[in-house]
Amino acid sequence: MSWRKIFWAAGFAFLSNPAVAEYQLMPGAIIQGLDKITARVSEIRVMNGQSSQFGGLIIKVSTCYNRPPEEPPEAAAFLEITDAKTSSEDLIFQGWMFASSPAISPLEHPVYDVRVLRCVPS
Repeated sequence: MSWRKIFWAAGFAFLSNPAVAEYQLMPGAIIQGLDKITARVSEIRVMNGQSSQFGGLIIKVSTCYNRPPEEPPEAAAFLEITDAKTSSEDLIFQGWMFASSPAISPLEHPVYDVRVLRCVPS
């Protein structure tokens, strides 16, 4: 069996798993930003598909998913973060961040910390 068929079958099994299907799409995310130099902490509300600026970072939320209320709380958001102070528009972070486990995929930046707190309720 080829690797493509194995990956396709694994992806199909993952997407058809009821536990994965229970995540609910939410309209946006609440992000917490920390400026390590000034110790300023801010909560930023960013809707899906939109961007917001925190210090020298531009944070874009592509999507945010929440578990239903009867499940243990968990929020996951797909973020794209760029450094506004550089001349290039290269991403310094692109990926999923989980509210319950921010250390799984942290933003590694010398001045700022960013984490997902929760999704915006519908």
